[in-house]
This record gives sequence, structure tokens and C-alpha cells, in this order.
Amino acid sequence: MLPEMLGDSLSQDPEYAPEAGHDIWLSCVTEGVVAGFCMAVPEKLTEGTWNMLAIAVLSEKQGDGLGSLILRELEAALRDRKQRLLIVDTSGSDAFAATRSFYRKNGYAEEARIRDFWAPGDDKVVLWKAL
Repeated sequence: MLPEMLGDSLSQDPEYAPEAGHDIWLSCVTEGVVAGFCMAVPEKLTEGTWNMLAIAVLSEKQGDGLGSLILRELEAALRDRKQRLLIVDTSGSDAFAATRSFYRKNGYAEEARIRDFWAPGDDKVVLWKAL
């Protein structure tokens, strides 16, 4: 999901984050354009565990550190709310090797792998980070 697909549903304020217990949407606006965003939700039936369901950066802005910046801002917002863990799910396929590398570079560790989750031969990889 790319920012342009979401249109006006994104906050134009990069500091936007609702109170703990509610979904968090963060966006990064550069030159008047939403260049990236992330979205995280609290995991039900847990104490302080969140799941980042989406993160995206415009293709022309990728490789500039914007994704890492957005991720750090999300982590800081969660720490400010005394939350404990952030998890993220991604594909185990070769096509998502760069995605997994991005998370590892940002301090995430693989915690679980569910074989054939997304499709035959495409595992679900769960990564996590203590906040």
C-alpha cells in the first residue's frame, strides 16, 4: 500500500499519533507531498504489544533513510506511551529479502516463521523489537 493510494486518510502532520490503545498513523510530508507513512495497531489481549501493519515510502524517496526515520518515530511514540513490543509480519520470499534486511538493520529480530502462510512456498516471517 503506497501513500498515494490512501489520499486524504493520512494525517498531514508528521507528529500525529492518537492516545495509547488506538491505532497510530504517522506520515512524513516533504515538499507538500506525503512521502511515507506507517500504521500500527495494539495487539488485542496483550499488555503493550503493537503490530505495525504497514509502512511505505514513495519509490523516488526510497534509500534516503525516510523509512528508518518513520519507524524510529513510531517506536518513540510507543515508548512515550510506555508500550513494550513492536512486531511486524512480512514475507519469507526472495522478493522480500530487502524488506527483511531493512527491519534487521533497524534492530528487529526474527521471532517466528510460519511455513506456507501467504501461499505455498511463501512463509510468514514475524520480526520483533523490544521498545
